[in-house]
Amino acid sequence: MEGVIVLIVGAGPAGLATAACLSQFSIPYAIVERESCSASLWRNRAYDRLRLHLAKEFCELPHMSYPVDAPTYIPKTLFVKYLDDYVERFNIQPKYLSSVESSTYDNDEKCWSIVAKDMSKCTTVKFMAKFLVVASGENSAENIPMFPGLENFPGDVIQSSSYKSGKSYSGKNVLVIGSGNSGMEIAYDLATHGANTSIVIRSPIHVMTMELIRLGMTLAHHLRLNLVDKLLVMAAYLIFGDLSQHGITRPKMGPMTLKLETYRSIVIDVGTVGLIKKIIIRVQSAVCTMLNVSHRSQFGTRYGCYSVDCWCWASRPCLCVFNPEW
Repeated sequence: MEGVIVLIVGAGPAGLATAACLSQFSIPYAIVERESCSASLWRNRAYDRLRLHLAKEFCELPHMSYPVDAPTYIPKTLFVKYLDDYVERFNIQPKYLSSVESSTYDNDEKCWSIVAKDMSKCTTVKFMAKFLVVASGENSAENIPMFPGLENFPGDVIQSSSYKSGKSYSGKNVLVIGSGNSGMEIAYDLATHGANTSIVIRSPIHVMTMELIRLGMTLAHHLRLNLVDKLLVMAAYLIFGDLSQHGITRPKMGPMTLKLETYRSIVIDVGTVGLIKKIIIRVQSAVCTMLNVSHRSQFGTRYGCYSVDCWCWASRPCLCVFNPEW
């Protein structure tokens, strides 16, 4: 039994930041991570073109700034390097390949009892901690919902964490299901690599530029949130125009308020909207069923006989790649 004041579960950015803050106050802690490295989502399960959508001043971890020559929007490789430097600076030593199996709170002793499996040694490790911090990430688990007919779909099904680049999809017909930031950026990446790309946008979304979000987050420190929302929506309309004719509608709630109250993220455009306007990326409204014969789905697109190479569900979205025989 290992006794600590704080046990941190997860060695992603949040877990590392917690460890650094505790070390600043000399509070004993242990940090367990089920993968073989820190920040595994960024290191191993993020697509190549990914970068932080928020300006660097809003994305620094506690007690360590980015290098002065870092770009405003940090790309994946630089962010991973920043995290590695962070681990070294604060001497953070996660217990890798340690998966938490259970945790119970003892009301009498006022402490947590945690059981973890050391996957490298196939042994069980027990911890006793006064505080338990779960920093395993909101997007750590894959989510691929079942569509009618999906079990007979003649191809692969992948979640966006398995997507790396659109290079291998050039010339193929691709359907991206989900219009969050990952889905929209993956659609852009596919289209720019020559895939015939469609994207399902089922719900209203706020689409902004990176610069608008940076402005909004700055103004939110000085103005009422509803006023910031009005300014952002007005500016977005001037930049993008009326997107409803292209299948993109806005929620009734303002973008910043929506994020605050529902945790739904604002979609930050990386060029996808421009390709949608040019019909290089086609917008569909829903998926009814997936069949291995000719069909017409709810969104009105007809495919001939095809084989599906891949589906990808990006934190809610999904990618389907078709090789049709017209």
